[in-house]
Amino acid sequence: MKNRQNKKSHRTQKSQSPPLYLQFFPTALQEEVQQVYTEKQSWVNQPKKGFLRYREPIEAVAHLRASSLDLDQDSVRIGRQADLKKEEHAQVLHLLKNFMPWRKGPFSIFDINVDAEWQSWRKWNRLLPEMPDLKDKLVADIGCNNGYYMFRMAGMAGHSPKFVLGFEPYVHHYYTFKALNNFAGLDNLCVDLLGIEHLPLFPTCFDVIFCLGILYHRPSPLDALRELLAALKPGGCLLLESQAIPGEESVALFPEKTYAKVPGTWFVPTVSCLHNWLQRAGFIHIRCFCSHPMSSVEQRKTDWMIFESYQDFIDKQNPEFTIEGYPAPLRVFFRAEKK
Repeated sequence: MKNRQNKKSHRTQKSQSPPLYLQFFPTALQEEVQQVYTEKQSWVNQPKKGFLRYREPIEAVAHLRASSLDLDQDSVRIGRQADLKKEEHAQVLHLLKNFMPWRKGPFSIFDINVDAEWQSWRKWNRLLPEMPDLKDKLVADIGCNNGYYMFRMAGMAGHSPKFVLGFEPYVHHYYTFKALNNFAGLDNLCVDLLGIEHLPLFPTCFDVIFCLGILYHRPSPLDALRELLAALKPGGCLLLESQAIPGEESVALFPEKTYAKVPGTWFVPTVSCLHNWLQRAGFIHIRCFCSHPMSSVEQRKTDWMIFESYQDFIDKQNPEFTIEGYPAPLRVFFRAEKK
């Protein structure tokens, strides 16, 4: 019994070690953030099959490091095949296959090419002309998935952020990032099991926030925008990307059950409606700098994402409508600032 208690005490102590990113935030915040972090780590470190499925393969290759990184190309490149022995390369391939479906990308991991569902470089290239200087800035990426955009930020030569904290509540994507950054070894990137609802833990903390493809999944988009505003420093910048519907009126679609087969979609606004949301949330210098229709060129099935994708969500007889009969989605990009 005594040994069992000692082991339990050791595990608890280990789970309560502070996350490295706390050093970048005010001391007054650290206790509350530490509490959430401890709870999340206690949860994710349980010896349950769903967690072990990801954790154990990562532990098997935890000693492997990439000899080189190339983060400023469409495909994020981490390492070369020559970095690994044959059996190590096979282990990494098994690990990457275990993380299917891959939603964001592409990646090249030790010369294993991962063609993800989304051609994420297209979105990145739309953001680049409007992106503030990230050099030495504290950045948040809300709903960061596997960290594709975070790696692209780190690859901005001479403009790399001081630190990027990724908010990602899903264990699958959390572990995918952990594996990739274990190989890459970038100490200015970190992902934690946080959602947009955890932003109130970080008041007035971030210079720049990326919120890409998240807002329409929130049942109260105006509350979410206010939380984004509160988490920015004065003069801070929000880069927001969202689904939208065509139209000049300031209205939002509220689907009966699903939108493009996605049950977790709440409000899909027009551009003018989203502009008004941002304005009423308190943002200034609001500008929509890009709007384009979605297509299966950008989001599609691949060998690394074998399930339904955009072509299955759209009316095959009339691609201007979703399978439910709603207007097919646009993707719209906004830049807005905090006073």
